[in-house]
Amino acid sequence: MSTGRPSLRAFRAAVFAAACVLVSAALHMLAGGAPVRAGALVAALALTWLGAFLLAARRRGMDVLLGACFAAQYGLHHLFTLGAAHEPATMWTGEHGTGLGMLLIHAAAAVLSAWALERGESALAVIVHLAVAPVRQLWAMAVVLAGPPTGAAPLPPGVRGRFSLPLPRRADFAVVVARRGPPPVVSVL
Repeated sequence: MSTGRPSLRAFRAAVFAAACVLVSAALHMLAGGAPVRAGALVAALALTWLGAFLLAARRRGMDVLLGACFAAQYGLHHLFTLGAAHEPATMWTGEHGTGLGMLLIHAAAAVLSAWALERGESALAVIVHLAVAPVRQLWAMAVVLAGPPTGAAPLPPGVRGRFSLPLPRRADFAVVVARRGPPPVVSVL
């Protein structure tokens, strides 16, 4: 399923890249990495944006998103390590900032990023699907529910315009089953 024009894809990719890179850099430093220089952050933003833009051409499943997020976190870790001043190794960071803490932090960031992307992709797909509903049908429903616009001349009998879709009737909206609320209470006393 296509998820929009290139401008929408670019905007979505920019939002994802900013969130992913900034959270990843913060978690990288939290796990014992050195502060990341601005040049490395800009390079990470550009590369992450490019990857997100290419993947945003259509809706992706969790398997593709997990793979892409793990690859992105792997690349971001190495980019942050190269673009930072090296500090002495600790038990958690290992010799080159690749200890257990760093691995766990980047793995958690990858899983959370993939989950957020998958939920966002699902929500966006629903919004896009609803947004492309034919305007004529929406207008016809509004006319049926609210009545014809004031001052509008009715169409002559037999003339329906260029469209052959039947107009909905008010009776189509009259039958609604409301099943909200708690189930009925059955008492044995």
